[in-house]
Amino acid sequence: MGIEDIKSALPEYAKDTKLNLGSVSTTSSLTEQQLWGTLLACAIAARNPVVLREIADEAAKHLSEEAVSAAKGAASIMAMNNVYYRAKHLIGDEAYQSLPARLRMQIIGRPGVEKLDFELWSVAVSAITGCGVCLESHEKTLTKEGISRDNVHDALRIAAVVHAAAVTLDAEAALAG
Repeated sequence: MGIEDIKSALPEYAKDTKLNLGSVSTTSSLTEQQLWGTLLACAIAARNPVVLREIADEAAKHLSEEAVSAAKGAASIMAMNNVYYRAKHLIGDEAYQSLPARLRMQIIGRPGVEKLDFELWSVAVSAITGCGVCLESHEKTLTKEGISRDNVHDALRIAAVVHAAAVTLDAEAALAG
């Protein structure tokens, strides 16, 4: 169960996604916790049941219970924040920028893992959901605190490939339905 099962489920036309999934999950500049937390958070954000189950099963072999919970927390909080901050930005009325969010976000301050790992997972999820405001904010925090652009880049690559696998399997399920 895991990444290999996702790769096996991908059709021939998604050969690039299959190859990229193997590459991003095995050749990364990220620590093991950063890698598997990013994969898990992105699988949740990508919303495909097969991708999520397979990555979650494999991630559990590489992450502590606290890290699994934090990766899930990153996906959850960013699901809320990405909608909220993207909407405020897209409205284009500066008056909204001064209004307080009044949304609880305590997990960001105390995620249960190293804060920079959580930030990395947050930037990857923000890439999937397309919130430029959150991407900029989390990327600035990461690079300011010493995370390399290569690490951020790897997280973005993981987000792109996990999302592509999810979209492909969703399409195949819908067409078979």
